[in-house]
Amino acid sequence: MKRVITYGTFDLLHYGHINLLKRAKQLGDYLIVGLSTDEFNAIKGKKSYFSYEERKMLLESIRYVDLVIPEKNWEQKIDDVIKYHVDTFVIGDDWEGKFDYLNKYVNVIYLKRTPEVSTTAIKENLKKETKL
Repeated sequence: MKRVITYGTFDLLHYGHINLLKRAKQLGDYLIVGLSTDEFNAIKGKKSYFSYEERKMLLESIRYVDLVIPEKNWEQKIDDVIKYHVDTFVIGDDWEGKFDYLNKYVNVIYLKRTPEVSTTAIKENLKKETKL
């Protein structure tokens, strides 16, 4: 069985997220998603609209996702790769080069993002629309 892992916040779930998860799943048989906890998001200076538990429930309902685990810090990736016997690490190409250090443990693939959608853009558009 070929195992794939990806990480993210997955706030305001949209079709760009679904595209990433679908393409990640196509690279293997079992897809693990490391979901940023609310506490980790705070360290990163992010605040999600939905709580960790709500985001986890959404991800678990997607057919491409086999397992959701908490992402509590930047350093856990090597441990996760070893613990879950991961073959491939996948992340959006906006992170290009940042996870190359994992290549000695796992195949690292940077997937092209869905260009016309992002959580940041959605949040900005919602702010603009509520000010009208």
